[in-house]
Amino acid sequence: MNKASPITLNGLNFHDMDGFYTAIYSMMHLYEDWKPAHSLDALNDMLYSGFGKEPVQLVWEHSEKSRTDLGLQATRDFYQHKINQGKPYNINWAAKQLEAVNSREGATLFDIIVEIFHSHPHIELVLL
Repeated sequence: MNKASPITLNGLNFHDMDGFYTAIYSMMHLYEDWKPAHSLDALNDMLYSGFGKEPVQLVWEHSEKSRTDLGLQATRDFYQHKINQGKPYNINWAAKQLEAVNSREGATLFDIIVEIFHSHPHIELVLL
């Protein structure tokens, strides 16, 4: 991977998923009047081109704070919201995910985000 200037995501600048999405999208090259959805699917889609197609190093400072902020309780709340909301969410899927998280077998939101970043070969994620 060619070395690119690092982009810094500071975990002190957010404490929940909405704050994370706002922070990460503010670093991307987006159309001025376009606001991507605050969802994991949209994040994944945005990573194909949001930083451009060249290699990028994303340095996530204070990632341990983010691991806590986007950890078990945030993940439980995330799936419970989907269950409570109902359609258009898949309630059965969300209930299974919630059960896995409650039994400490499922991934937290932080883990899912890290996995999404790792699935994009042009992005080198550095957790600090």
